Amino acid sequence: MFISFFPKPKLFFISAVLWSLAAVLFWFFAGRDFGAYLGMPPAAPDVPPVVGIAIFATKPFIWFYIYYTICVAIFYAFWSWYSPHPWQAWSILGSALILFIIYFQVQVDVAINNWYGPFWDMVQGAMAKTAPITIDQYYTGFATFAGLAFVGVFVSVLTAFFVSHYIFRWRIAMNGYYMDHWSKLRHIEGASQRVQEDTMRFSTIMEGLGTNFVQSIMTLIAFLPVLLHLSVNITELPFFGHVPNALVVAAIFWSILGTITIAVAGMKLPGLQFRNQRVEAAYRKELVYGEDHDDRAQPVTVRELFDNVRRNYFRMYFHYVYFNVVRYMYGQANGIFSFLIMGPSIVAGKITLGLMNQVAFAFSQVTSSFQYLVTSWSTIVELLSVYKRLRAFESVIYDEPLPEIDERYLKTQSEDA
Repeated sequence: MFISFFPKPKLFFISAVLWSLAAVLFWFFAGRDFGAYLGMPPAAPDVPPVVGIAIFATKPFIWFYIYYTICVAIFYAFWSWYSPHPWQAWSILGSALILFIIYFQVQVDVAINNWYGPFWDMVQGAMAKTAPITIDQYYTGFATFAGLAFVGVFVSVLTAFFVSHYIFRWRIAMNGYYMDHWSKLRHIEGASQRVQEDTMRFSTIMEGLGTNFVQSIMTLIAFLPVLLHLSVNITELPFFGHVPNALVVAAIFWSILGTITIAVAGMKLPGLQFRNQRVEAAYRKELVYGEDHDDRAQPVTVRELFDNVRRNYFRMYFHYVYFNVVRYMYGQANGIFSFLIMGPSIVAGKITLGLMNQVAFAFSQVTSSFQYLVTSWSTIVELLSVYKRLRAFESVIYDEPLPEIDERYLKTQSEDA
């Protein structure tokens, strides 16, 4: 699954994490100040943020682009020398590009959050007739948002195009690797499906979960300071009263509660999904044999195999009922939770309309990041089932013991032969 696309996967991923951590720490403690020597100093802390797409062409941003490129080039050069791999351009440079795009999309969200405050405060002043504005100012404010939204849409479209190619390149790598060992693998139950379908599903799910995880981390890095800054204006929580850093505390509590609840509700689903792949493959296999052999796919056998499919689906439907109840109820509550915790401050008139929108947006970004497991649980369940099938598949290549269900299948095949 990994060795076909990445050089020395275990060492590669460990080194990627350590190198990324070192690059991030160096950036925050020293790297971003180095830009001053090139005429690109960091923004002064007391200077208001640039509102609009011009923020992405400021000197601090340009210096970060250069810094990121240097870090990626060093990492790529090392692996090209240490362990050359035929897919290293896609697995290393392609992954680095996806990471940069994720960072850029998070910065677009930060820029939108910076737009919320002054724009909605301007609207509030106009509606209260305390700070009249012109129609040109109003539409200019929306034009600024439109510019940010256009950049976000444009980057998202290009990202989808590139990621589609990235995923298919990973599938090509896996397909070639398995076909090189096809003489060993062809006897495994559902071998053709595992090569043709599971490889695509695995690469697609892994890319999606991986990028969402990285995006969650980057969003936390970008928005936690914002939430800490906004907590100065929100000092009280309902039922608890004064709480230091109230917004951050509430976000962490709410996210942990959701994660634990969703995990407990969905703990049976991975096994059921894995079992579902098995029974579906067994049923499909018998039908395929029945196309070429008169003695296969007889009514009694087919009925028994389909009964296994039916029973497993009905069990899945039952367990998904309470899982979806928990998931959807939490999702609905999540949409209004930030407004509930702002209740005392809103009633006391401590915050403006612009600040309220900034808090709501920043709070949703932070809680969404903390809720990675909540939003990804169904996808993780599917990934586990696909991983188990491919891992059992690869056991044959590495002469490792097969899972019991695969051993039974091979034994049945030998008896039939």
